[in-house]
Amino acid sequence: MTLSELSIGANGRVLEVGGEKVLRRRLLEMGITPGTAITIKKIAPLGDPIELLLRGYVLTIRLEDAEKITVEEVEL
Repeated sequence: MTLSELSIGANGRVLEVGGEKVLRRRLLEMGITPGTAITIKKIAPLGDPIELLLRGYVLTIRLEDAEKITVEEVEL
C-alpha cells in the first residue's frame, strides 16, 4: 500500500521510498526513511497535499510524492 492510500488518523511504517533520484533523495532528507512511523494528520479538501506527522514534526507533501512511498498500516 502507498502512503497516499492511508486515511486521516491512520498510522503507517515506511517500507520503501521510491521515485526518481532527485525526488527520492529529497524525501529521504526530509526524514521519510524505511522504518519511520508516520501519521496522516490532514488531507486538503481536494485531496492534495497531505499533512504528515513524523519524527516529532509536521511535514506536508504532494499526493503525487506520497504515491511513491510504500508503507504498511500499523497500530501505535
